Amino acid sequence: MPLPEPLPLYGEDYKRDPYPLYAELRERGPVHRVRFPSGVCAWLVTGYEAAHQALNDPRLGKHHSRGNAAWRARASIMPEPQHSQLQVHLLHQDPPRHTALRRLITDAFAPRRVAELRPRFEALAEALLDELPPVSPGRHGGPTDLVASFAARFPFLVLAEVIGLPDEFAQRFDRDWGKVVQPVGPEDPGRPAYEARLRGLQDYIAALVRHKRAGAAACDEQVHGERGERSARGGRSARGGCNERDVRGERNEPSKPNERRGHGADLLTRLVTAHDEGALTDAELDSMIFQLLVAGQEPVTNQITTALTALLRHPHHVAALRANPALLPRAVEELLRYDSAFELTTWRFLTEDADVSGTRIPAGDSVIVSLCAANRDPARFPAPDTLDFDRSPNPHLAFGHGIHFCPGATLARTELHIALETLLRRLPGLRLAVPDSALNWIPAVLARGVSELPVRYGSAPATLPQAERASYPFSGSADGAGAKDGDGAGARDGDGDGARAGARTGAGAGAGAAR
Repeated sequence: MPLPEPLPLYGEDYKRDPYPLYAELRERGPVHRVRFPSGVCAWLVTGYEAAHQALNDPRLGKHHSRGNAAWRARASIMPEPQHSQLQVHLLHQDPPRHTALRRLITDAFAPRRVAELRPRFEALAEALLDELPPVSPGRHGGPTDLVASFAARFPFLVLAEVIGLPDEFAQRFDRDWGKVVQPVGPEDPGRPAYEARLRGLQDYIAALVRHKRAGAAACDEQVHGERGERSARGGRSARGGCNERDVRGERNEPSKPNERRGHGADLLTRLVTAHDEGALTDAELDSMIFQLLVAGQEPVTNQITTALTALLRHPHHVAALRANPALLPRAVEELLRYDSAFELTTWRFLTEDADVSGTRIPAGDSVIVSLCAANRDPARFPAPDTLDFDRSPNPHLAFGHGIHFCPGATLARTELHIALETLLRRLPGLRLAVPDSALNWIPAVLARGVSELPVRYGSAPATLPQAERASYPFSGSADGAGAKDGDGAGARDGDGDGARAGARTGAGAGAGAAR
């Protein structure tokens, strides 16, 4: 039986607003054959129930070795040798290896640890906004690009704190390396630049591993020296920046920022130690650090931009949050549902021909779940195109579900909450500085977000310039979601990871890039 003709899943109009197409596809059925810019074809799952089933289907594996020749010939994946060296992280692993690797990172993103670090995250957000031009009474500030000044910087600073990235390496990190999660096909003219980014990031990871290994060795020496001193004096040594519990990677009480960023029990050091003890291969170590550095920040940047874009299209919701900040936890969940930064999951594969939600799919063909389409399914969410902060329950799939639920979901939710609270409090009168139609949506295949977000803030002039008046396409309507000039914003490449399917504790995205 011939396969159906694939629908193109790309283009400027689609990236600006994919929701009309998703609604059309859901009405036709839950699974559809689509084509991506590289020419590779895949099977797209759109309905909520079908998506939920696919995310939990043990027949659908993530390891790229399951892909067939047709997929491998055109898929926008990393070239060799980088594919074998950087792509064996959690997103592309199946149990039991996935289970073992995941266990190494979950403590770093646990809700209790995120809560302990929250004051530090809040201070980072405040410091970034201190750098923006001040607003004096009766005057407005801007235009300011909130991506360059805040959304691209805040998640990286948070990530550095969480994983133990030393200051000197944080300063050397090139944000352009984040584009490696937007792979281009073998025939794309941008392939040489893409490969250059990969090589630069690989060199950075290698230097970081050497630095952490040397620090761990020095820490170990200090511990053994202190142990000898204690034995000689019959007492305990004073607490320093490095102790036996640090070397073993056990959990300590909250430490000062400079201690967290040192050579103690930080996540990066624990991963290097796990490798040196035989628990990780060379490729697994580099791949997990790659995933942390890229998937741990870029999706949060995108989610901040999509959430802000949705809010600025609904000024009455901004007013409601300013008047009642207690709405923020529910607002965060609704903004995640309404326009998730993780638009599509990464690839999944069947090892033999099988039915998925009533559609026969050949072995080795890629299956991708549209999280954004699932989150706008009217069969699960009443009035799904309405941004509704009173929506309850709200079982969105923004971070996936099942064994690949995003392990950094608590962190990402916390980051989004802090970002929105701080921006709305510190930037009164926040509004777009360009027409909504002028926003540039990133061309990433699996993700949503805007590359720049020009805004003004402070007192607005009595008569707004034409460009600013055009920035409020929904200001006269009650809610509305989606209709004009693109709506929504959300995904990345993700296929997160998370031990359990849903648990809504706090924040959301970080270490793992979900789905």
